[in-house]
Amino acid sequence: MSVPPASDNYPKTLFSSPPPSSNIKAEDYDASLFRRLLDINLTGSFLVSQACARHMIARKAGGSIIFLSSIAGSRVLHPQQQCAYNASKAAVTQLAKSLAAEWARHGIRVNSIAPGYMDTALNREALLEGQMKHWSAMTPMGRLGQPHELNGLAVFLASDASRFVTGANILADVSPFVNGLSDC
Repeated sequence: MSVPPASDNYPKTLFSSPPPSSNIKAEDYDASLFRRLLDINLTGSFLVSQACARHMIARKAGGSIIFLSSIAGSRVLHPQQQCAYNASKAAVTQLAKSLAAEWARHGIRVNSIAPGYMDTALNREALLEGQMKHWSAMTPMGRLGQPHELNGLAVFLASDASRFVTGANILADVSPFVNGLSDC
């Protein structure tokens, strides 16, 4: 990949947020669908961050790369049957840590945000109505997170205020562990 001449028009921050999920029983999961989800969530995150980092490295400008992971990368979500999604988000979290270690010498910080259950368009299906009530009941606040509630965290990670933060996976979750529920 060639790098354009130096200017102020280069990437300083990348926020990578591939959305796909699935609810398919592991024993019924088609291998091609499994690979596709991994390609979108993991390989896509890697390729976009690699292209961005090449520009940051060439310009010796440093920067911040932020991946959107999920609490599913840290614990199995129940009652969903989504082994590919869980595995892909765990891999995205580990990718962020690995890239943080490799690119820190270039002044590039790589972190991930792992939201808990969020009220998004992807969850607003009649099929998931019961699960959304279950998820809400599991949190001390009794509700799902709103996507805009992640904005401040993303701004922090993109800003110089987080210059000493790299390789972190920040859980943005009203944790069920506060309630003493550990089997979510």
